Amino acid sequence: MLEENETPLTGKQKRFLRALGSTLDPVVQIGKGGIIGTVIESAGQALAAREIIKVRVLQNSPEEPKTLIAALANATGAELVQVIGRNGLLYKKNEEKSKLELP
Repeated sequence: MLEENETPLTGKQKRFLRALGSTLDPVVQIGKGGIIGTVIESAGQALAAREIIKVRVLQNSPEEPKTLIAALANATGAELVQVIGRNGLLYKKNEEKSKLELP
């Protein structure tokens, strides 16, 4: 979900974030439980600390990776940057102490 003062990411910003995300390891995994409270909580904490995280959907998950990653982005208020296979990239700007400067 975007805040009122936020605009969706531009193509250039998404390319920049994808380049950063290519070297990241997944910090959140979605398994057979799907999107449960602990997954949302850990993703929210990771986003607050890092601003950009990689999410992996395991083989035993109940739904399609795209659906689950989009739902997690929605639940955490993050922007879905991309989904490739079972991996997704989420971005959420930390208003207090931003680490990334988008182009």
